Amino acid sequence: MKKKSIFGAIGLSIAASVLVASCGSSNSGGGPAGAPKKGGTVHILTLGEQIAHLDPQRNYTGTDMAFAVSTMHRTLTSYKYAGGDEGSEITADLATDTGTVTNEGKTWAFTLAGGGTFEDGSPITCADVAYGVSRTFATDIITDGPSYAMSYIDVADYPGPYKATADQQAAFDKAVNCVDQTVTFNLKVPVADFNYTTTLTAFSPVPKALDTGENYDMKPVSSGPYKIESYEIGKSLVLVRNDKWDQASDPLRHAYADSIVYEFGLDASVIDERMIKDAGDDQFAVSEGIQPENLQTIFEDDAFKNRRVDYLDPFVTYTNVNVKSVPCLDVRKAVYLALDRDALRKAGGGPYTGDYADGFIKPALAADYAKSKMLEGLNEDGTPNVEAAKAAMEAAKTSCPEVAQHAADGLVYPYPDTPVWAKAIAIWIESQAKAGITIKGEAVEASKYWPTVMAPDAVYDLARGGWAPDWLNASTVIPELFATSGGFNLTHNDADPDYAEFQTAVDAAKVNLDRAAQGKQWQELNQFVVDRLWALPGTFVKAQSIWGSKVGNAYQWGPYGSFNFGELSINS
Repeated sequence: MKKKSIFGAIGLSIAASVLVASCGSSNSGGGPAGAPKKGGTVHILTLGEQIAHLDPQRNYTGTDMAFAVSTMHRTLTSYKYAGGDEGSEITADLATDTGTVTNEGKTWAFTLAGGGTFEDGSPITCADVAYGVSRTFATDIITDGPSYAMSYIDVADYPGPYKATADQQAAFDKAVNCVDQTVTFNLKVPVADFNYTTTLTAFSPVPKALDTGENYDMKPVSSGPYKIESYEIGKSLVLVRNDKWDQASDPLRHAYADSIVYEFGLDASVIDERMIKDAGDDQFAVSEGIQPENLQTIFEDDAFKNRRVDYLDPFVTYTNVNVKSVPCLDVRKAVYLALDRDALRKAGGGPYTGDYADGFIKPALAADYAKSKMLEGLNEDGTPNVEAAKAAMEAAKTSCPEVAQHAADGLVYPYPDTPVWAKAIAIWIESQAKAGITIKGEAVEASKYWPTVMAPDAVYDLARGGWAPDWLNASTVIPELFATSGGFNLTHNDADPDYAEFQTAVDAAKVNLDRAAQGKQWQELNQFVVDRLWALPGTFVKAQSIWGSKVGNAYQWGPYGSFNFGELSINS
């Protein structure tokens, strides 16, 4: 799904199905007993300097999406507001239902229920929804968001609303057209589950007259129960009630808290210390991610049993390999064989980190998962196979001497500048050195990590990643991560001679409406990527969170692997 927030566990690089089961000694709706109450202020503590993106068309990180959809941005359809399996089901949001499909899956229509308003009191219209979707095509301005609209909608050479000619705009308006309050999407190919796509904020409404382009990120117009009062990067984001929001038009959201305060730029150890102490305003706070050294304290003491959760995160972690700069499979093999995955797992919290991944599709995505055959010589216990790594590097000196020399001179590896990742990069450097490979770590401020590595001019050989399906289909995993049409292919694998074969197989799988047969295709494509090591599988992730003693309704929202922030309440 969405990219993994970098503020949690190490994984083996740091992003199941969307069905998240709460486990450990907490339940999915933690906090004080009793029905949620209105009032009070919820605090969110984070080491990040900002929200990666509040612009709905640019928002695509799990935690940030959970925050935005539950507080500020309504969508045509939504995941149900519940923990456990129920929270992975979709329901209507702005629309009257979950859509009407015709034309053998190529035409989808949604009728707005009416009554929804923006924070200035103006009604949300079909045209606002269509305009919001059009913004996703302006990839020179609206960066980092999902690419489904561009992949699915039947319009060619459309540059988005800012630069479109009259003819180009007319073509888009034909592909995404409004009749009264019904928006119809005409697609290039059949998409049986397009109504899951419309849960993304990329399909949220934006009033054209108030669109400020790139600057919209700092002050987007709310269509939900909260609006921005203040936003200062590195300090805080304060949301207050949107007095133009009417719950009668939005039965999903309850907006219990009067205000929500995101506290930025905190030291990770200080966050844990504050949450453990549970004093003052921190009794009304939540924090995602716990430092490894504090996991035992929190999870082996019953004093925390009603305000902690150890759960199956929907993400899989991996390390992208830039195939353009590291085109040699022998070198990629050497890197993976030399990596001390066991040390990384221990540094990240041992069993709290998760299990070693055998690919990029989590086992709980049952229709699409099959255990992959892993690289020969890769130790199942996660310890490095140094001799095999050295042999691979020796082979590389013959098969690709220039790439072997590049690996010896130094592979550039940007990483989030966090305490956990400082430990991780040290392990990478030490373990790779034993095979004659040099790692050049480059620290990047945590909240700027994704924009940095995804920039068109980004320079790297290795890049951490984490991903979860956007819904229960690996069509939201394999194409997004490894096809050139996907929005998050950091492998640049189109340089590989085998890429054309891969793309043909992806195209065939995407349009296969036989779900069982399609699942087998995703399994085969997952193995295709594993065999070529375009990315190195990391961890099937677990994650941990903690909340203050006076926070209620603190359930984990499965599709996002995060709190449902807008539903948190203060119960004192």
